[in-house]
Amino acid sequence: MSNLREECGVFGVFSEKTTNVAGTAYYGLFALQHRGQESCGIVVNDDGVFASYKDVGLVNDVFTPENLSSLGEGNIAVGHVRYGTTGTNDRANAQPIVVNHVKGRMALAHNGNLVNSAELRRELELQGSIFHTTSDTEVISYIITKARLTAPSIEDAVSAAMDKLKGAYSLVITSPSKLIAVRDENGFRPLCYGKTEDGRYVVASESCALDAVGAEFIRDVRPGEIVVFDKNGVRSLDGHCGKAPHTLCVFEYIYFARPDSVIEGCCVHTARMRAGAFLALEHPVQADVVIGVPDSGIDAAIGYSKQSGIPYELGFIKNKYIGRTFIAPGQKSREDKVKIKLNPIPDVVRGKRVVMIDDSIVRGTTSARIVKLLREAGAKEIHMRVSAPPFTNPCYYGTDIDSRENLIACRHTVEEIAKLIGVDSLGYLSLNSVKQIAKGINGTGYCTSCFDGVYPTDVPAAPKKNRFETKISENNKD
Repeated sequence: MSNLREECGVFGVFSEKTTNVAGTAYYGLFALQHRGQESCGIVVNDDGVFASYKDVGLVNDVFTPENLSSLGEGNIAVGHVRYGTTGTNDRANAQPIVVNHVKGRMALAHNGNLVNSAELRRELELQGSIFHTTSDTEVISYIITKARLTAPSIEDAVSAAMDKLKGAYSLVITSPSKLIAVRDENGFRPLCYGKTEDGRYVVASESCALDAVGAEFIRDVRPGEIVVFDKNGVRSLDGHCGKAPHTLCVFEYIYFARPDSVIEGCCVHTARMRAGAFLALEHPVQADVVIGVPDSGIDAAIGYSKQSGIPYELGFIKNKYIGRTFIAPGQKSREDKVKIKLNPIPDVVRGKRVVMIDDSIVRGTTSARIVKLLREAGAKEIHMRVSAPPFTNPCYYGTDIDSRENLIACRHTVEEIAKLIGVDSLGYLSLNSVKQIAKGINGTGYCTSCFDGVYPTDVPAAPKKNRFETKISENNKD
């Protein structure tokens, strides 16, 4: 129910034998569907012969049995689910991107956002490059292809390209004979790999996708690392490792990732419960019941309940058949869609003092509508607790908040926000606590720039508003 969106999810599989790698990618993308619901695609590599299918829509809608079978068998596949923070939502911007060049072919899928994409694109255009999409991913593919003209191997070309790419990128790439996993030097977005019982290597944005295809988790790809899978096994290139502080996006734990995923050694479900426990310590209140806003608010609500001793109950029923792509024509319909997506259970909240946990407040409009639903269901008091600090800054690394305009926390105090959304009290998780929710691998740091404005990299001086502000503008046309 949040207004936030994250860019996408990537998936790759390598097999020494020709097999149904498309089917493996299909199930992997199903597990990553929460990371992107605008478009999806799969490229199958059969010993250098590429077959590709991608389109706008959900995995189940795009990959009919006929479309999936048209990909045939192969030994490598790369897949992608997309919610674009850059570029329009159309088939041209769907991934993976397939590139034909003088040294062969390449297919690439990308999760993240470059901070120097505009500069790189301008440089390439002045050199004669012609772009067919508006996404960062095509820029990355051009940079790698250009480096490949002189590099002795595709992995060396990727390494050379990383010298120019700035920002967030987790990549899966297939050349005619190799599957390559790449993570930016800061490790903004997650990436991991595992192995199935029959010897296939699998790369995915989250470990839940490994589970979905029966692969045993091996480890996370390290920030700056290039991992190569080919007939000779697995090789790691670590020349870019350790060049920047490790700053994983902390919002992966709060909202983006699936609760059953393990990222950097920490279970997402556990991290969210810890966030809820911290909230209970920082913002205690006398109440009768704790409820969570589906889906990511539920884990934090359980943590709040355990820490506070206030009983947890299922307060909302979410319609599982309406995804983020639900179209609501007109303002009245947009208001009604909250009721269609989410419905309170009256017996749980009627006449009670309710603690409602959600993962964030962006503009405040959705929160106000949910609070209204609880009031109508008979809640006596509503105390909202948010398992993240207030959003006060734009994100340049893959979240679609690209400006401070329309962020409610930039224009109002906590007390004013509470009044605007109609709750009796409001409490946000502190910045110090949000950094403590994930007990991961030693050395893991977190990017909290959307909360504190401290950016781990240089950022664009005058970024073009794209997803967040454009979406707000479109929603206000009626």
